[in-house]
Amino acid sequence: MRPLSDVARAILRTACELSAAGRRVTLAEMAAGACVGQQAARQTVSNLKRHGHLQIVGQRRVSYRNRPVAEYAPAEPATLVAEPASWSDLGRCLSSWTR
Repeated sequence: MRPLSDVARAILRTACELSAAGRRVTLAEMAAGACVGQQAARQTVSNLKRHGHLQIVGQRRVSYRNRPVAEYAPAEPATLVAEPASWSDLGRCLSSWTR
């Protein structure tokens, strides 16, 4: 599977932070917290939901829309937002492998 993009990692990080505080997050809250546009957030959340990183856990009535909006929660908060490995990690791995 392809690694997560910067936008996807930012959205997941926002979802993890807000859900750790006991809140369920909407798409608009994730977009605002990740500092990305609505269209990019909509497409990214759709992809994350399809691949099982996010799940819909409920609905909420909001003032800016007539219909209820979906509330999301991360599927596995601890493992999804891991930062990519640095070059020094790769160097240590290769040096131990060649011994």
